[in-house]
Amino acid sequence: MKLEKLLVVIDASQPSHPALERAVWLARGTQARLHVLLVEYSAALDGSLLENSLQNRARDALLEQRGKWLEELLTPLRDEGLPLQQEVRWGKRLHETVLEAAAELQPDLVLKSAAHNNLLRRLLLTDSCWQLMRHCPFPLWLVHHAEWRGRNLCTAVDPLHKDDKPAALDHHLIDTSLALSSALGLHADIVHCHAPMPRTLLNNTELLATYQQYVSDDAQQHHKAFDELVRQHGIAPESAHLLEGAPENMLPRFVRKHEIDLLVMGAIARGRLDTILIGHTAERLLESVDCDLLVVKLSAEK
Repeated sequence: MKLEKLLVVIDASQPSHPALERAVWLARGTQARLHVLLVEYSAALDGSLLENSLQNRARDALLEQRGKWLEELLTPLRDEGLPLQQEVRWGKRLHETVLEAAAELQPDLVLKSAAHNNLLRRLLLTDSCWQLMRHCPFPLWLVHHAEWRGRNLCTAVDPLHKDDKPAALDHHLIDTSLALSSALGLHADIVHCHAPMPRTLLNNTELLATYQQYVSDDAQQHHKAFDELVRQHGIAPESAHLLEGAPENMLPRFVRKHEIDLLVMGAIARGRLDTILIGHTAERLLESVDCDLLVVKLSAEK
């Protein structure tokens, strides 16, 4: 994974800018160039009346004002010598404007802050976050507002390729995590969660009689697939974790226990929310982790 060109989305209405802070941390370690994007919109300056020259001038003035604010925000980073550009765009739908900018810039990584709730430590995902997860073809780093330690990452894989997920995605995820680990000095863990069909869902006597054998066979299948996957990438045994239980329960616990700073997950670039690696459990899972999230896509044709 290259880290040469980073697109950073910030919100002028927020008191802090975690995505910019994370991008600066990345740039200091990799010499990446930053493209800082601020998307501005006001309903009062939109609509059919915008043909009015006064409203057009008011919109231009607002964009100019935001540009000056952004320039002031970035001045200490320029003085530090970090290579960066700034841009202010008008856009009613944030995610659509970000996607337009990304298509032009072709960044190696897009960074955006998640929502912030002072009463909760979890990652809160706005609609624009979900839309970018669906449609952004570039790696998307959603930044948590919690303190950044910058020590550990873990990657969630699915070696049995459930949820209509190609086998190549797991290899791409591991390659990405190892590249980040090497470039940024992060310890990298690989995690796979599996849970057999609950016994309570079986109402056939014959099936119940063979349930324990089914559980044993299922576990063996997951062990074999996971062991082969990590073996192919030379993952040390202490960094490979096969967890028994539902991912929406086990991954947040693993993140907390191992003080994970970044959770790497995969999605297929088909534009559907349910193509996220964990499938239908994604929303519950992603909003319960206490860390940053990196969503990595694999083109559907792969």
